[in-house]
Amino acid sequence: MNLMSLTAVELGKKIKDKEVSVEDAVKAALAQIKSVENDVNSFVTIDEEGALKRAKEVQKQIDSGELSGPLAGVPVAIKDNMCTKGMLTTCSSKILENFKPTYTAEAVLHLEKAGAIIIGKTNMDEFAMGSTTETSAFGATKNPWNLGHVPGGSSGGSCSAVAAEECSFALGSDTGGSIRQPSSFCGVTGIKPTYGTISRYGLIAYGSSLDQIGPVAKDVTDCATILEVIASHDTKDSTSIKRDDYDFTSALVDDVKGLKIGIPIDYLGEGLDPEVKEAVLNAAEELKKKGAIVEEFDLSLVEYAIPAYYIIASAEASSNLARFDGVKYGYRTNDFEGLHSMYKKSRSEGFGAEVKRRIMLGSFVLSSGYYDAYYIKALKTKALIKKAFDKAFEKYDVILGPAAPTTAPKLDDSLSDPIKMYLGDIYTISVNLAGLPGISVPCGRDSKGLPIGLQLIGDCFQEKKIIQAAYAYECTREYDRCDLAKKGDK
Repeated sequence: MNLMSLTAVELGKKIKDKEVSVEDAVKAALAQIKSVENDVNSFVTIDEEGALKRAKEVQKQIDSGELSGPLAGVPVAIKDNMCTKGMLTTCSSKILENFKPTYTAEAVLHLEKAGAIIIGKTNMDEFAMGSTTETSAFGATKNPWNLGHVPGGSSGGSCSAVAAEECSFALGSDTGGSIRQPSSFCGVTGIKPTYGTISRYGLIAYGSSLDQIGPVAKDVTDCATILEVIASHDTKDSTSIKRDDYDFTSALVDDVKGLKIGIPIDYLGEGLDPEVKEAVLNAAEELKKKGAIVEEFDLSLVEYAIPAYYIIASAEASSNLARFDGVKYGYRTNDFEGLHSMYKKSRSEGFGAEVKRRIMLGSFVLSSGYYDAYYIKALKTKALIKKAFDKAFEKYDVILGPAAPTTAPKLDDSLSDPIKMYLGDIYTISVNLAGLPGISVPCGRDSKGLPIGLQLIGDCFQEKKIIQAAYAYECTREYDRCDLAKKGDK
């Protein structure tokens, strides 16, 4: 039996039932990492010693009855923009190559309290800026389904690690689709909850009004279970929201009879790959067979989402990244004369090209001559997009569409044309602008064998509806493993 082929919940149950030990699970994850990591480059840091030590501690807590939750003893990987006390947290950037935080992110603390075992930190686009995990200072991550293709981004390392079965589940962050798009490309399931549901304390900020942590896993059951563990109100995060209901697993019901599903006509037009369109519409048809009411409608404003998003996100990034100056922590240039020279050289040498591009764009749109012309207009557009979704959810319970316009592109194709990379976020960024929950689930493969993702979007705080719809659809399919994942099988 390959323990890493099990879902997180399945593995947790076997550990609880004493069929396998926590150490067995951790060793299985580490063995799989050793088998495939040279191919995929999913990790920046692997904490073998710490994971094995923690496994013994958690086993004692399980044996004593202190830990009995569904994730106790299960190996997890953390995206490398979430602080972990004493463990490197680099944001896949040279400027933080030696940074070890003195505290742990709130979402990660919840996993540790639940008994999950952190085995390492995953690769990502530098400071989460990118859609391919190629802008990392530690080399590109590869797609386990085809090593010549990207895994998506910016949570490509987390999604690739789950697809290659190097961990049972992972945490990612989603600013404009950075969980859902790579989940689609890697054939795994990822959910971005309503903004404020999971504490951002300890998440190194990119776009503060857009960032949200979420789980990446093999199936919907895992995602709902993980979300239940990490979602909470946190007074340390001013944007955290206190919710009445965190019981997400109660939505794991195979019943969509009477559920109203809307498909935006705007999502099915120019730029959408025909094979992706066919797979998404076939998924809608499966839900229709189960009793859901499926209609097409005009969402509008879709074409304005990308410019609004990149103006707002870049403006917030230029502010958030000002702290990385070579003084407080992280990289400092060796050759400088005076304070200003040290600032300039540290930032020039420490940041990569994509991060510099977004800092410059953000500084430009916030400058006195262009603030009203660009930034204020982008904020107004954001409000209009939220209104368009509000109107849609007056009629529909769930909005269905693709997670990305194509399957995973080849390595190096997107970096040569940044605008093309930005356009790839067309179906995901509106969800962040409106603060909505969204989930990506696998819905097929294209003629090249690459996964296709189905995106389901809900109204604010309506995660249960998208989880229920995703679960009902998932019940019509079997979990599809990539060939690379089988490499570590015995």
